[in-house]
Amino acid sequence: MNATVKGMARRIDFSWLITLRWAAVAGQLATTLIVHFGLGVALPLAWVLPVIGFAAATNVVAVLGARGREVPEWAAFSVMALDVVTLTALLYLTGGPFNPFSILYLVQIALAAVALRARYAWPLAALAVLGSGILFLDHRELPLPARTHADHMRWHLQGMWVAFGVAAAFIVYFLVRVTRLLARREAELMAARDLAARHEKLASLAALAAGAAHELGSPLATIAVVARELERRAAGDVLDDVKLVRQEVERCRQILSQMSKDAGTMTGESPHPVAARDLVAAALEGAAEQPSVRVELGTLGERAVRVPRHAIAQALGALVKNAQDASQGEVVVRAHASGADLEVEVEDSGTGMTPEVLARAGEPFFTTKEPGRGMGLGLFLARAVAEQSGGALNIESTPGRGTRVRMRLPAEPAATIGRMAT
Repeated sequence: MNATVKGMARRIDFSWLITLRWAAVAGQLATTLIVHFGLGVALPLAWVLPVIGFAAATNVVAVLGARGREVPEWAAFSVMALDVVTLTALLYLTGGPFNPFSILYLVQIALAAVALRARYAWPLAALAVLGSGILFLDHRELPLPARTHADHMRWHLQGMWVAFGVAAAFIVYFLVRVTRLLARREAELMAARDLAARHEKLASLAALAAGAAHELGSPLATIAVVARELERRAAGDVLDDVKLVRQEVERCRQILSQMSKDAGTMTGESPHPVAARDLVAAALEGAAEQPSVRVELGTLGERAVRVPRHAIAQALGALVKNAQDASQGEVVVRAHASGADLEVEVEDSGTGMTPEVLARAGEPFFTTKEPGRGMGLGLFLARAVAEQSGGALNIESTPGRGTRVRMRLPAEPAATIGRMAT
């Protein structure tokens, strides 16, 4: 871990510390006024209020200093150490260790343990212990009103209860925030690992396809030449068999060529603006006539996206082909606005997928089709190219109700769209 803090130290955002300090300033000011004017305890306002004002002023400096910048961990430690000193000064002026709000030292210690590394957390804890110890040596007594000892004890216990509630609220608030942040970062880390794994598989697939095409190209060409010669000399049933051999050889060559083309295109093509209607039209060029495909783009068809045109068109074409293979009726291609992006949806009317199959959909070489009808690469490549383009691919499927695949694509800025239209 480096010395900078992207969100306080390793776990918590610096803005949280600023928020805590504002809450502390407001709480200190409110408590001072309530005790002084409400309970009739004559606090030394000429000293207390400047200390609170100093804490507020330093928080303004922290806000300005942290604006749009990464905050070093030592700076966060310095701010928290200043808070410990400020709290010690306030307690010194208001009863020292007999002030029930001395429990707030624990808030600073807990926050340091969560937000800072050990080399900063331990010194801060030591500073808090030192500040608390100094109060036993010297402090200003509170000029309590002339009441009985029982009244004073009751006030003290009530103050302890309020201080305990404040400390508990601060600690729970920040621990809950940290827990949520860690959970979100863990999810982001897992997503990044999955994305890296898919990109690695895509690169391996491209290398595999290119190697297979190269290694098998020569023997397939030789078989094709020999089969052509045999076709010239053969007759009867043998001629039919030789023609079948030639057809299958040609099919193998086409499969290898398509594998190499798909994987290679998706790893090397650069993005550029293209209208959604043109993208969908390119995707449907190789679609079968049946089941029919209905396109519902509306005005979103004029919207431009910034993607690798051929790779995305092939990916959408693979989604349409899968939908046609699975569909028992019409396939629908729609467009939706997804925030600033564009979402292209391919929906079939097939039997849908079970949760077990849906969980594996998109894995390379996983397919539920009959042998010879697919290699299980369409969804995998479509997801990979969508993510490489800055988008995403989501699959929704319910048994008996068909499957809906949504590809989100980054939209082109409006200025570029205007230039495309002119």
